[in-house]
Amino acid sequence: MHLAPRTGFPHIVNNWLGLIICAVYIFGLIGLAEGLRHWRGYSSFFTRKVIHIGVGLLIWAVPFLFTSPWPFILACFGFAILTFLDWRFGFFQAMASSNRQNLGTVYFPLAAAAVVYLFWDTPPLMVAALMPLTLGDGLAPVIGKYGTHEYHIHSSRRTIEGTIGFFVAAAVGTWFALWVMPGIPELTPLEAVAPAIVVALATALVEAVSLWGVDNLTVTATAIVILAIWPF
Repeated sequence: MHLAPRTGFPHIVNNWLGLIICAVYIFGLIGLAEGLRHWRGYSSFFTRKVIHIGVGLLIWAVPFLFTSPWPFILACFGFAILTFLDWRFGFFQAMASSNRQNLGTVYFPLAAAAVVYLFWDTPPLMVAALMPLTLGDGLAPVIGKYGTHEYHIHSSRRTIEGTIGFFVAAAVGTWFALWVMPGIPELTPLEAVAPAIVVALATALVEAVSLWGVDNLTVTATAIVILAIWPF
């Protein structure tokens, strides 16, 4: 696949400055999460989700910050290496998971790189493809923590409330991205409803049965396939 620099899109900075902005934003977010953990006593469960959602929302800025996908893709691979080292050595406790088998933080930037590579020329699909992972997967454990209707997949505890929370957050985020993000395809709010619901339902089901953080890959892969074949 040949990805040419995009023209005719309202870029506000060049690629190098875009990388700097992304780095400052991500490490500033990690620093904020570490501060919340130290100063306010928030658990790593909470700060991990703050980072998860905050980093995922960066995808909304990518079409405006870069004229080519490659700087961002390379940065994603670099961040994946950093998160693997953090998983191995524990540099940032704000990103730590209680499950040592969970490599979700490593998979997240790889998922982001995939959607940017595949949907670079269609920004609404690029942003929409990452919304189930960003909002659905980010909020599901928070909502599910207070759920009472449990089910178990292998050794993982899930709740019906968490899965419903995933569906609602993923549907709203995907719908909003398909409608609001400029570029092709151009959809009305009504036209964006059906693909958003299908993506949210499929990814909610996939997330419910995915283990050890691989949902960061399987959820995004499911969204990519549906959006790629949807007859826009």
